[in-house]
Amino acid sequence: MHSDPIQASEKLYKAVEEAIKALTILDNIEEVLEKVKERGRWTITDLDKAARNLSKKKGDFVLYALDEVWVLHVWVFHEAKLSSDAIVARLPPIEKLISTLEEYRKD
Repeated sequence: MHSDPIQASEKLYKAVEEAIKALTILDNIEEVLEKVKERGRWTITDLDKAARNLSKKKGDFVLYALDEVWVLHVWVFHEAKLSSDAIVARLPPIEKLISTLEEYRKD
């Protein structure tokens, strides 16, 4: 675990964000990708919609991972109110999401 909870929480947030984007592309979730292409960027609304869609295909852990890193993004990165223990407690769905993305590398 990173020795700085603020930086660790933001790195986890970015990892989940990028994993959801990658899975959305790999699974070709057109309704999200079309909006992103129109707008030229991703929004939290796109990430949420993608996570909900991916959760239906892969399992609830995808949406849970986004929810958990959002808590970290707000309450650790922005507000500095939670400790490293709060980060560790939220790791399981995040780790599962990352390992799901790694499975694509095997194909």
